[in-house]
Amino acid sequence: MRGVRRGALVFAAVLLAFALAPLSGCTGNTDKANASGSSTLRVGVRSDVMNFGYLNEDTNNYYGLEIDIAEELADRLGYADVEFVSVLPETRKEMLLDGEVDCLVACYSISDTRLENFDFSPAYYNDAAIMMVENSSLITDIDQLKGMTFGTMSGSNTAPQLAIKLTEMGFTNGEVVSQSEDGAGAQFDTFYLQQIPSYQELSQALERGTIDVACMDGSIAKTYLTDDRSLLDTEIANQQYGVATQKGSVLSQPVADAIQAMLDDGTIDALIDKWD
Repeated sequence: MRGVRRGALVFAAVLLAFALAPLSGCTGNTDKANASGSSTLRVGVRSDVMNFGYLNEDTNNYYGLEIDIAEELADRLGYADVEFVSVLPETRKEMLLDGEVDCLVACYSISDTRLENFDFSPAYYNDAAIMMVENSSLITDIDQLKGMTFGTMSGSNTAPQLAIKLTEMGFTNGEVVSQSEDGAGAQFDTFYLQQIPSYQELSQALERGTIDVACMDGSIAKTYLTDDRSLLDTEIANQQYGVATQKGSVLSQPVADAIQAMLDDGTIDALIDKWD
């Protein structure tokens, strides 16, 4: 079993390496803005996750828990304005590394591999990666998925976490039999794993039957869960979302302190209740 788990973890690392290949806020300007050389905090956010970060293209306004957190964060750090920049799982890492955004508040889960590249604030939201199926498939238990196709979002942590979870459960031996030429697909002994570019395409693939189960964060699944779909009673892994900043950035400690203060004074809980 030790060798099996090691194999799964090695493949998980490979998968993770592959996966990671304007509005105004308010209030005054203080030392933080002066230290950063700008009065505007550029925040990378999601634009496609209901109740977390969603862009209404008709009004060009962003809404959601993470939008409110970003505005409060900018306020507490003393920035005069906050600029929202839409990011995707496959683009957010490079956008932060390249300085296109100052920080990420974008359903970005804290993990050991990401901590090698970025600093993170304390977690502001706890979530779990889950599995979603079409009711018409008559799938109600994970054991029914042997020989079938699992779909995950490219650039997310879900693919390596899924490989580890299924190995620990004895669903698979964790060994990869073959991989697709583009690296997005992997054949295991008991299932096929397909990584898909966007959550919308992942949902469409489930509807078309290209994949048999869609795996994603529970917070994101709410956007695509309908009366014709169900969640399986198996959690892939726990996720904790934090605010990411560049490693060693002058922003890292102030951001961490501000998020901790928002946790301590109940601001985060109140915003979660607002969007729950």
